[in-house]
Amino acid sequence: MVRQAVRDVRTAPPPAPVEPPADPAVAVLRAVVDDLAACSHQLGELMLEVAPAYLSDTQAADVLALLCDGIGETVENGLAARRYALTGARRALAGTLL
Repeated sequence: MVRQAVRDVRTAPPPAPVEPPADPAVAVLRAVVDDLAACSHQLGELMLEVAPAYLSDTQAADVLALLCDGIGETVENGLAARRYALTGARRALAGTLL
């Protein structure tokens, strides 16, 4: 239910640019970054199911600690993905893989 509500309210990650870059290496790297962002968005939706948006980061960290440990993710990255799912802003992922 939370996942559907987030999808209804928030937008998905932005689509890739219409024009591909001239350098093929840049195009490949951009595709990898876009894939990582999409995976982070999905992870954030999972985090929101466990720790809803009304919880602060401190409260959510306590709730998400067991889940993050179980999937091999740090709590900090889980919280960043949660913020990204809430806002759709890639800057929320600063300091993680992106």
